[in-house]
Amino acid sequence: MLRPEEPCLARPLSMLCVLLAFALSACRTAESGEKGRMVRVRQEDAPASAQVGERHALLIGIPEYADPSWHRLLYAGKDAEDLGRVLADPARGGFKSVTVLARPEQTTRQAILGALRALESRPWRSQDVVVVYVSAHGTLARDFSGELQRYLVTQDTAFRDVPGTGLEMAELESALERLGSRRRVLVLATCHSGTGKSLLPPAVRDELARTKAAFLPRPLEEASRASIILSASDWGEAAREDDALSNDIYTHFLIEALDGRGDRNRDGAVSATEAHDWARRNTWAYTSGRQRPSAQILEVGADPVLLAGALERPGQPEVFSYSARLEGFTLKVDGEVAGELPGGVVVPEGKRRLELRKGGRVLWEDTVALEAGERRELEALVSRASSGPRRTVALEAGALGFLDARSREQVLPASVLAGAALRLDGVLLDGRLDVWVDVAAGQGREVLRLDPGGSVPVRHRTLLLGAAVGPSWWWGPVGFSTGPRVAGLWLQRSFQLELLSRDERYLTVWPGWMAGLSWRFSPAFVVDAKAQLLWAYVPVDGQTRMVGFGGLMLGGGYRF
Repeated sequence: MLRPEEPCLARPLSMLCVLLAFALSACRTAESGEKGRMVRVRQEDAPASAQVGERHALLIGIPEYADPSWHRLLYAGKDAEDLGRVLADPARGGFKSVTVLARPEQTTRQAILGALRALESRPWRSQDVVVVYVSAHGTLARDFSGELQRYLVTQDTAFRDVPGTGLEMAELESALERLGSRRRVLVLATCHSGTGKSLLPPAVRDELARTKAAFLPRPLEEASRASIILSASDWGEAAREDDALSNDIYTHFLIEALDGRGDRNRDGAVSATEAHDWARRNTWAYTSGRQRPSAQILEVGADPVLLAGALERPGQPEVFSYSARLEGFTLKVDGEVAGELPGGVVVPEGKRRLELRKGGRVLWEDTVALEAGERRELEALVSRASSGPRRTVALEAGALGFLDARSREQVLPASVLAGAALRLDGVLLDGRLDVWVDVAAGQGREVLRLDPGGSVPVRHRTLLLGAAVGPSWWWGPVGFSTGPRVAGLWLQRSFQLELLSRDERYLTVWPGWMAGLSWRFSPAFVVDAKAQLLWAYVPVDGQTRMVGFGGLMLGGGYRF
């Protein structure tokens, strides 16, 4: 028989107390942060005031070059002129002024710098819209200090003296930053490097072939502080002209968007982000993925940079991201694929379940109520959701018992338990480890078999308190968790003997291991199956021996 007066595992009891105290402290810490709630993007300008300012554009197309080393571009001048007609059309762009530079004498380095100075001298208001568009060759060259820089190839740029005769992209960036307007758009229909609308000097081309990408200068659209910078291709790709379209491919679809097709949210106006998304997706499809237009957008909110049309009504709700972190992720709305990132996606009004997925990986999911005219930034939502741990509170039931028959017969039969559990996701080691805390209780009537051949009826009550720490892996809605576990068992037994009744109380602490499977059948609800294996030294009939204790608990809970 088990002898309650003998101490058992007093030292492991302190281990359990420390682990439980740490887990409860992590739980209190988690209470103070936001965990997965949708947060509105701050909208500095109401939609009604989004078109108060004037719209002005400077469009530059450089088709011909004095140095024959730069091959002629067929449609660069036409690109600027075609875009200019759309922007100047009162029924579409409605721009107050559109300046197009396409003739040779207008596209030299000094002529372009003069046009930028004239743009800067205007009395700009913060709500005015400014668009600067460039369709030309782009190249890389070392400046006079030896640093590799990006240059716009102007009409008079010498192939063998790019730093002395070309227009460094940083100068174009600085000219935009000096404008008083806060609604600025720079569109670069140029290449970053390689073929197409770019040509590199042999020395630079040979050097780049031996240079890792980390040493290349950051593209302008990644470093500029201007509001919106749109590019016809990604870093290292070629921007292409197309004879069938008679335009630069990206420019063709950008103009198409301004004809009204880009009005994604149906509010009557085409914003800069809507126009870019239309051009980006169609350029990607038209080139079979060989050209990926990119964007850097620092001031979005209500996206007050309107390029065509006028706001007539609140638009449909939208969610968006232009972050490199989320590139390639698919957005699901109520379980259906709604679009791919980067870009914006229209979402039906009302309470919707949103999910970001890439392959089998679910990065983020939440439920949100969306209203007409709202725009939500996914990057901010994901960052806020990941800034604090997710918690799951569950109700559990299962069976636990000794692994060997002798202990089940002489100490405690298998017991049915019910209880509750708390799980904290990613609270340790920078989000790599989860913490579980659980409590379960049960009672029953059994018959213990004694040696030799006797038996005694017994009533028992059990209370199990445990904690575990470990990592989790998720494949879509299915997750697997595992890690070390410590559990404390309090047992009360009442023996019903012929001559007397006797009560015994027993407390022990057991170390062990836990493994579990989880299935999230919605963003908020999850079901779990947890198996545990524990080891303890138990005194039986005057002898202390190590025994195993295991069990299975099933539960369902709410995740928040």
